Amino acid sequence: MQSKPPIVAVIGGGSFGTAVVKMVSENLGSCHWWMHNDDSALHIKRYHHNPRYLSSVGFQPGSVHVYTDVNGAAANADIVIFAVPSAFVKEVLEGLADGALAGKLVCSTIKGIIPDENMIVGEYLREVVGVPEENIVVITGPCHAEEIALERLSFLTVAAKEKVVAEHVAGVLKNHYMRCTLSTDIYGTEYAAVMKNIYAIAAGMCHGLGYGDNFQAVLISNAAREMRRFMKSTCEGPINIKKSAYLGDLLVTCYSQFSRNRMLGNMLGKGYTVKSAMAEMTMVAEGFYAVPLVAKIRKKHEVKMPIVKAVNEVLYEGKSAKKVMAKLAQKLN
Repeated sequence: MQSKPPIVAVIGGGSFGTAVVKMVSENLGSCHWWMHNDDSALHIKRYHHNPRYLSSVGFQPGSVHVYTDVNGAAANADIVIFAVPSAFVKEVLEGLADGALAGKLVCSTIKGIIPDENMIVGEYLREVVGVPEENIVVITGPCHAEEIALERLSFLTVAAKEKVVAEHVAGVLKNHYMRCTLSTDIYGTEYAAVMKNIYAIAAGMCHGLGYGDNFQAVLISNAAREMRRFMKSTCEGPINIKKSAYLGDLLVTCYSQFSRNRMLGNMLGKGYTVKSAMAEMTMVAEGFYAVPLVAKIRKKHEVKMPIVKAVNEVLYEGKSAKKVMAKLAQKLN
């Protein structure tokens, strides 16, 4: 006798939320989906696609149950997958009724820091929301939503304290174009996902300033070593920087045309102010919010991280990208 398939709720109506709903609804035939935008929710109910993000992705009628009440979406779910920008995680979680996540697997696809709390999402779920560590799952890896929409072969890493939990969540995502790697490194994979956004901003700045491929290769190899130093000082257990959740995600975010963080850095390199660049961004560049926390941890543990320091100087100290990157170039090898 086959076990009943899990009920999955996806929280977030952006690009990655849409991509996750695509995978889940195709695999299970059903998915609960919360978004804050009433017009988008109504459009999806009528026309079976998201009008604002990945609009080419169509959903089978009846396969997606759309909510604008987050409690309604999560109520009967076994697995709740959060795919909202990190700046809005706290607000969304505070909108949930007491006990709304009790007994559920709580997954995060969010590659950012909760700004007011200066915490990665997994830590916030455990320490503030009270989700047991064994129920926390991190979904990460070198995977752009745009390529999921195109069904290009992609890889995700699903991390949980127990591999059986990671395997259970991977089962609702994997298909002919999505492979899933399992991990027990919840916090290491999440920190890697946060840090690669900072390095992508640096890569974008260098591109905007006219540095070539040769320099980019040196910058990113230095970024990988910098990330490894940070992980060794802050994360328990062995870290294999060569795995796709670390190095792979770093590479795709620094090089890809779809990278929002690279896009932000590129504008700064071309002479935009931080304020004007952020105003032009149609989607959130998570690296902007991540820099202060990583810079703070870097100082606490006395980790040598010149690239993070350089990005922090441009974003938060008002320094010129051109001057900062010229100075950084002298420290790379």
